[in-house]
Amino acid sequence: MPLLHLLFLALMGPSSMHRTSSDSQWQPMGLSGGGALFNPAISSADPSVMMLNCDMSAAYISRSSGGHWDMINGQQLRSNTRCRPAFHPTDAAVIFAANGGSGLAVSHDYGAHWDAIGGLKGSLTGDIVIDGGNASRMLVGIGSDVWQSINGGETWLPCTGITGEYITGHFDRTTPNENRTIYVATTTGIWRSDDGGQTWGLRTSGLPTSDIKSFAAGTNPNKKVSVLYCSVTTTSGRRRVEGGIYRSFDRGESWESIMGQGLNLDMAPFDEWAMGPVAQYRFLATSDADPNCVYATNTNTGVPPPHHATVFVSKNSGSTWRSTFQADPRYPGFNVEPDYMVHSDGQFYQDILNISVDQGNPDNAIVTTGGSCYTTSDHGENWKVAHTKISDIANTIGQAWLCNGLVVTSTWNYAVDPFDKKRRFICYTDLGFALSEDSGKSWVWWPAKGRAPWRNTCYELAFDPASPGRVWGAFSEIHDIPNGNIIWGNHNDVGKGGICVSDDHGVHWRPSTQGLPVGPATSIAMDLHSQPEGRTLYAGIYGFGVYRSDNNGGSWEPKNLGLGTDNNRRVCRVIVHPDGTIFALITAHMKQSSFASDGVGVYSSSDRGEHWKCITESHPLFWPKDLTVDPKDSRVIYVGAADARKDQAGVWRTKDGGAHWNLIFQAGPEHFGAYLHPAHPYWIYATLTEGAPGPGLWLSKDDGQTWKSFSGLPFTNIQRVVPDPDDPKSIIVTTFGGSVWKGPADAGD
Repeated sequence: MPLLHLLFLALMGPSSMHRTSSDSQWQPMGLSGGGALFNPAISSADPSVMMLNCDMSAAYISRSSGGHWDMINGQQLRSNTRCRPAFHPTDAAVIFAANGGSGLAVSHDYGAHWDAIGGLKGSLTGDIVIDGGNASRMLVGIGSDVWQSINGGETWLPCTGITGEYITGHFDRTTPNENRTIYVATTTGIWRSDDGGQTWGLRTSGLPTSDIKSFAAGTNPNKKVSVLYCSVTTTSGRRRVEGGIYRSFDRGESWESIMGQGLNLDMAPFDEWAMGPVAQYRFLATSDADPNCVYATNTNTGVPPPHHATVFVSKNSGSTWRSTFQADPRYPGFNVEPDYMVHSDGQFYQDILNISVDQGNPDNAIVTTGGSCYTTSDHGENWKVAHTKISDIANTIGQAWLCNGLVVTSTWNYAVDPFDKKRRFICYTDLGFALSEDSGKSWVWWPAKGRAPWRNTCYELAFDPASPGRVWGAFSEIHDIPNGNIIWGNHNDVGKGGICVSDDHGVHWRPSTQGLPVGPATSIAMDLHSQPEGRTLYAGIYGFGVYRSDNNGGSWEPKNLGLGTDNNRRVCRVIVHPDGTIFALITAHMKQSSFASDGVGVYSSSDRGEHWKCITESHPLFWPKDLTVDPKDSRVIYVGAADARKDQAGVWRTKDGGAHWNLIFQAGPEHFGAYLHPAHPYWIYATLTEGAPGPGLWLSKDDGQTWKSFSGLPFTNIQRVVPDPDDPKSIIVTTFGGSVWKGPADAGD
């Protein structure tokens, strides 16, 4: 780290050495990791500083080699899963990153604040590349266009003559600074310029195809060493694997295969879990410090080594290789610190997405997967888990884990045990379910032997107030209901699911499905007036409607007379009001890419679901997401809606049971819902998710007349709000892709 920065940080105090990107009033909770992580980067100026992106809109920075992560405030920077950020080669405080799909941004304070730079339009792709010998030179890509800057990103000029989508580039530090040789890899070849980027020529001699998958180059000016690496599609030849990894010692003039000893050379799948018949080498990485040291990741041809997905390392420019990443404890060579999935399930789910190497020291590397992150500081001999922390807090369930800030998961509900407020529960997408016995300080991923048969998503819980430990859950193999992936058809919306019940605080679950159709269970609610020996329960089954049980879930019957239509009973929420009124929300239905009105809306029943009436007929909303009913007055109802037709997005309220609806808040295209604070009669929280143009959480303290945002909450895709049972001045929010956060209940004056 430069001396001036060290002096500045010393004057500011120790906390400034690890300044966070997010407001310290807001803290993430729950299991960290669990979602896809992309494009990791390491600072060569300070290898403890790392950055990566997730597929749920957030970018993250670590100042502790992955021990702890801060989510960068989404109003400062959004994630871009197709563009790798870049650190200044000598000043770790300076970082360049794609700001979502809106050009380039720069930070001068370790990612705490970001400013637009360069005026580039569109979504950046590939790697942001900085010349390690002259940081004023940079490369970026936007689709099939490659751009170069010679003034630190302030202005950009196109690199003409290059075709294909940009992957990455490299500045050859063994060539003169004033006339630097530059390499650019695209999906159609390797390109070289010998005049600082003025003209470009294709350099693919010796490659079996110009279909480039990855490229890495290392050029050490002190040792006068220059090595280029690339990978192309791998195929099964008549006698051996063809394609794969190649190298060049002559600046790309010729390429030779380095598909040799140590690599996965299978020509057929080893088992049914193979990702393909041959291994594909998707990501390569090397460094200027030692160009002869190269890393490569692969898809698997089977689960056990040597067929597994791993990280290969070569110290002799690819002449020989060794596998360095074995995360599955069932097989020899296990050298990766386990996370909660490996610990609980006893196996590693293979999916290596990307790798990055410290340009100043190739011993340091970071790997990301579809749900995890790992680092090494010894050239791959050992790997540390960087997306969670093991906890030494004792509990009665199993091994607990601490949140380290790398929160990536969608969370639908946060619940507190009515008999013991130290017991907490999170309803997850992908992770399914998690439990805490210490008020949320540490979390246990549900034990393998006790899981519901539908482990992908838990949407909602219902507790029996007369039976300690008894809880019902709505489970599904289909996630994201009722958000855009489902509504727009990006994900399949037909799948398995059902209701389960637990008698031991959610540790073990058993199905409660007699009479239920096989479909995603999105909601579960209990009639508290029913008798403990025969509880009345209501289940929302997406696509099938509402079902009722009058015997503790022993059997179920459909209750759909007047509810939706035959084409649309996509129920995503059921509520039982204290006065006995039942409410159900049916969300969006599309026909031929257009929102249809049939079935969509809020429905109520005053006879235990025997008959329903639509209470949004006076003001149809074609994409409602969530429903809240005032617990003191069932005529006061709030609906969060997204823009299916013009001017439908916002929070809508009726005070007369649906005869009239009024828009009380609108701040973006997709509102999720409105939530009331039990200690403050006139407080209303409004949440936005997907495409929030600014903050995703707002508060009105005057019954919806005026609103103020929570600008310090770093994540913007907010779903539900619940009061903190430990602190009346705090709230807990669930999010669509950023886990659970705890922060101030008041947005401030």
